[in-house]
Amino acid sequence: MTDGREDVPMNRLGCVCVCMMAVCVAGCPKDKEDDSLTLGEAAEALSEATVSTQASELASTGVELTTNFTIGGAVEAAAQELRTFIASQLPCAEITLSQATLTIKYGANAGNCTYHGHTFSGESSVTVKANDNAQVIVDHTWTNLSDGIITVNGTAHVTWSLSDKTRHVVHELNWKRYDSKIGKGTGDRTQSLLPGGLAEGIRVDGARTWQGANGTWDLAIEGVEMRWADPVPQAGKYVLVTPRSKSLSLSFSRVDADTIRVTIASGSKSFGFNVNKAAGETEPAN
Repeated sequence: MTDGREDVPMNRLGCVCVCMMAVCVAGCPKDKEDDSLTLGEAAEALSEATVSTQASELASTGVELTTNFTIGGAVEAAAQELRTFIASQLPCAEITLSQATLTIKYGANAGNCTYHGHTFSGESSVTVKANDNAQVIVDHTWTNLSDGIITVNGTAHVTWSLSDKTRHVVHELNWKRYDSKIGKGTGDRTQSLLPGGLAEGIRVDGARTWQGANGTWDLAIEGVEMRWADPVPQAGKYVLVTPRSKSLSLSFSRVDADTIRVTIASGSKSFGFNVNKAAGETEPAN
C-alpha cells in the first residue's frame, strides 16, 4: 500500500489532543474557501469509525462464541452443544436452556469470564432457528453486553453458507463507550476466517450505518481484516461518508504487534495516525 500521506505541520498538531481509542478534537479552523480534508475532520472520522467498530466487534465476538455445534442435527441438540461449550469457556456464565434458546448471564458465577480478549458482563439470548446442510440460522439478542470498554444492546440475525464458508450477519445495535460516546446503527456484513483460522480473526465485507452525536455516518467495508486483540482493523479499507456528505477513505496497515497505522484520505489530502493498543492511545503518525 502506498502512503501518499501529507506531513502534518507542527503548528497543526497542536490543534488535536488524543485519548485512548477516541480522538478528542479541539479542531483546526477550516479555511472558508478550502473544502479539502482537515486534520480535525480526519481525527473525528477515525474516532467515529473506531467506536462503531468496537461495538460491532464486541457483538461479533458474541456471535463467534455461539458457533460451536454440529451441523445437521436438531436445533435443540445444537443448543445443548452450545450450552456445553459456553460453560467450558466461560464458567462465570449462568446458562438457561429452553428448547433451542439459551439465556446467558455473564458474571453470575465465579470463574473466567474472558473470551477472545473480551471480559464479558451483561446478558445475551441465542436461538438456533435452523441447522441443516442447506441452512444454518442463529438469532442473537444482547442486553447490556459489555467488555468494560463499550456496552451494546441489540440484535443480530446470522446465516451461514457452508459451500462458501462465509457467515452473513445483519445487526441493529445501540452502544455507549466508557467515555460516554454513544451511537445507534445497523450493519449488513459477510464474514470469513483469516488464514490463521478462528483463533486469529475474521475478514469482513459489507456496510454499516450509524447515528452519532453529529449526524449520520455511512461506512462501506472492503476486505477488512479484524483480529480479536486489535482495536482497529489490521488491513483492508473503509469508505466513510460523513454527516457533511464528505467521502473519506480509511486504509489500515500493521506497524508492529501492538500498533496499526490508519491513513485517512479525501482527494489529494491525507493524514496518518498510529493506533497503539499497548499504550492505549491514538496519535498522528510521523
